[in-house]
Amino acid sequence: MNIHIFSDKAEMGREAAKKATEILLSRIQEKGHARFIMATGVSQYDFLGALVKMNIPWEKTEMFHLDEYMGISADHPASFRKYLNERFIDIVKHPNVNLIQGNSPNSVEECKRVGDLLNKDKIDIAFIGIGENGHIAFNDPPADFKTEDPYIVVELDEKCRQQQVGEGWFRSIDEVPTHAISMSVKQILKAEYIICICPDSRKQKAVYETLHPTMPITPDVPASILKSHRKVDFYLDDKSAKLLF
Repeated sequence: MNIHIFSDKAEMGREAAKKATEILLSRIQEKGHARFIMATGVSQYDFLGALVKMNIPWEKTEMFHLDEYMGISADHPASFRKYLNERFIDIVKHPNVNLIQGNSPNSVEECKRVGDLLNKDKIDIAFIGIGENGHIAFNDPPADFKTEDPYIVVELDEKCRQQQVGEGWFRSIDEVPTHAISMSVKQILKAEYIICICPDSRKQKAVYETLHPTMPITPDVPASILKSHRKVDFYLDDKSAKLLF
């Protein structure tokens, strides 16, 4: 586990993108292709802005994403499909992406569809964040640390839904969907490498409960499970990391 702290979020994003590029290129050189998981949200802006400028042969990679709200279309302003298309896929002209169809009429079948695609080969690297309530993907506390299913249907807790309003994706909590399709905790941990990007002062408590050595690994802080992973790099700014020292 490595922790990197920056006073400038743009620098944090650039350094995380450099590390991501290094890993992707090494996997491509080693086996001819790389598979990765992409996160969304405000915390990923600087990282994605830097990553799309990197010299990566994207045609030799395959992308999955972490989660998607249930019941909203791909053109909804808060849709993670829309987010990824606008901030990543359309920019790099990525030819090989696997997106969760959150408005599928059968969410269980959709979990199986994208899970079967994911399980065709191992995941080389996952890019993720940490929610204000300590969630990873949409695994809100208390998270399921045991399920082997790659994707699961989850109920979003109030703090998670309020975060989406605070970040400007919805006008009120009543507009935020109550359920989502999320990559499971165990599936995230199967990635060979994890890069976790988590800036901003509103994430202080979650970062402290995740990373401080006195804090336990517990489903009540889903991100705490990341301490059990052998190859994880945390990219923080001085605001999110403030309580660690």
